[in-house]
Amino acid sequence: MRVLSATVPMHDNLLQARRLLSSSQEIVVFSHRNPDGDAVGSTLGLMHYLRDRGHACTIILPSNYPEFLDFLPDVGSIIIFDDDMECAQEKIKSATLFFLLDFNSFERIDKMAEGMMEDDRPRIMIDHHLHPEEIANPIFSRPDRSSTCEMVYEFIEGLGDAEYVNKRISDSLYTGILTDTGGFKYNTTPDLFRTVAKLLEAGTDAYKVADHVWNNLTEKQLRLLGHCLANRMELLPEYRTGLIYLNNQDYEEFDIQRGDTEGIVNYVLRMPDMMIAAFIHEQPTIVKLSLRSKGTMDVQQICKALFRGGGHRNAAGGASFAPLGSTINRFKKHLPKYADEIEAAYLEFNNQ
Repeated sequence: MRVLSATVPMHDNLLQARRLLSSSQEIVVFSHRNPDGDAVGSTLGLMHYLRDRGHACTIILPSNYPEFLDFLPDVGSIIIFDDDMECAQEKIKSATLFFLLDFNSFERIDKMAEGMMEDDRPRIMIDHHLHPEEIANPIFSRPDRSSTCEMVYEFIEGLGDAEYVNKRISDSLYTGILTDTGGFKYNTTPDLFRTVAKLLEAGTDAYKVADHVWNNLTEKQLRLLGHCLANRMELLPEYRTGLIYLNNQDYEEFDIQRGDTEGIVNYVLRMPDMMIAAFIHEQPTIVKLSLRSKGTMDVQQICKALFRGGGHRNAAGGASFAPLGSTINRFKKHLPKYADEIEAAYLEFNNQ
């Protein structure tokens, strides 16, 4: 399959996409494992648009999405590969066009990617992460954008179809923007707010979406949050860094399931002098790490250098096959390398 570089001009990519969508297609939309609000919102928003324009469209995700996204329109139509592999494979087999949303490497979709590199059916990528692999044609890659949801709106608008953005589409895209920006704290630009205004004009109720997204904790999740803050938080004020960790015993005691730890890492950054927050948690075969930061402090570089990960400047993740304690010590051991950068980012952030 011939691929185009992510640096191909946007106009040429839109012409290619418009050509691919000029006739009715059987479309499958993929997003990454452990899908978040941006993954689910962008795929649903695009699905509604494509169906409204006469295409058959199915979303397939490797694993299930968090329960707080159940309010999104037609979210129940998503096929989860882990749960219904046979149905997913049938849809993939009959597809005439694929969209790859919110990921830019086939590693992010695991078994769903089997045979894809040799498959000559067309694929379109829309993604905002750094360093896209050339696995689609065309590739819409904008690391400067807040979210893939923002890019999906720009994609629809670029095709000349902004008038077709209805409440189902806008609710889906607004949700992904809201979650990926942490409630409009990260990666915001004037362009983003112009897009958000158009989504609100299309019918989205910002208060209701925010209520679904932020006010959805169970008693168990609140007690887990209290445990994390009271018993599992360590502050390293000399590096303006705080970390929260969870071990296997915690997972068993609180019966932690997918989504229960969502957003816990962000509480560290509620302290004004903290610039980096780390959430390090033990899994059955791996230790996962999530980093968040303020201002110009780039935590993506830390994840990439130490934990084979990546992401964005203010939100990144990685993994370690070392034990939990060793992983925590490795993170703390390397913080002095970034001390000057952390302090400079702090001074700039506070205009000192």
